[in-house]
Amino acid sequence: MIPQFEKFSVSWSELHGTASTRGIVGYWLRVSYLLAKIFTKLKFTPNSLTILGLVFAIATSIFSPNWWSGFFLALSLLSDGLDGALAIVQGRATRMGAIYDAIADRLSEALWLVAFFRLGVPLGWVLTLGALAAFQEYARARLGSSGVHGVGVVTPAERPVRASLLFVAILAWQFSFSNEWVLGIAVIGTALQFWSFLLVIGFAHRSLK
Repeated sequence: MIPQFEKFSVSWSELHGTASTRGIVGYWLRVSYLLAKIFTKLKFTPNSLTILGLVFAIATSIFSPNWWSGFFLALSLLSDGLDGALAIVQGRATRMGAIYDAIADRLSEALWLVAFFRLGVPLGWVLTLGALAAFQEYARARLGSSGVHGVGVVTPAERPVRASLLFVAILAWQFSFSNEWVLGIAVIGTALQFWSFLLVIGFAHRSLK
């Protein structure tokens, strides 16, 4: 039986470290709740959406720098955002599912980096951008294993922002057919990611000292 939205919202918050469900998060939760009910009626499972998101990420890297890459990137991010909502609606939220989702996230982001490289971004910048993103997520994972649960600090380079930068880079390539704009976007993304990593480290220091 599909739960009411209020129960869905509470469950989502608990699974995300009692994160707030107000503001823009609340609007997204209403949209994801509606879509999750639709996907449930279409017989999708959370794991199938996780796999679908990974398939779309593969397509993103293959079609880059073509504009189709941006289309598949949007579908990849949407699938990733809905698999958790679907798990709550269907009562299938498990630790193993969360592990699968985390692995799919990291693989998807690696494929997004391939898309960046195919846009003309030098390999050094691509690897730096990917390493900083990985450091941020690893630091958060270590905090979780140390007993510090929840988001803790929302950084300016969370996963949706990283995807948005790639999407903007794809659009920039379509209009300029040059890697100058794309490189600039990658540099901005790297700076934001470095700042974000420092914010997470600062939060870790305050939480564990």
